[in-house]
Amino acid sequence: MTPVRISDAIRDVAFAPRLELSEALDRYYAPDLVHHSDGRTRDRAEFAQMVAGIRDRVAEGEVTVLDELYDGAHYAERHRYRMTLTDGTVVHREMYYFATLAEDGRFQRVYETGFDVVD
Repeated sequence: MTPVRISDAIRDVAFAPRLELSEALDRYYAPDLVHHSDGRTRDRAEFAQMVAGIRDRVAEGEVTVLDELYDGAHYAERHRYRMTLTDGTVVHREMYYFATLAEDGRFQRVYETGFDVVD
């Protein structure tokens, strides 16, 4: 099992997409993904729709990992990202990410929350 990193997923899925969306999702997220964020629970199809909408609106972005921990199939990470949307809006957030990894090392269960960073 080679575990994935959320910072790599963010870059490949939204900030600097080198892969088609379906390829990027397959690389980082298990088929039975359950994603919990902002009071919503999404299955992989719903997550893919959300990500596609974000991908279309991001002009550029960067992510900085502040803390990261693996413990067997458990993963925790804290990062900050800054992205500029195509309309010029800048979003700067700090995120807390907790996940369970599938046997193949991809994200299977994800719980995330965050807050806006004031510069």
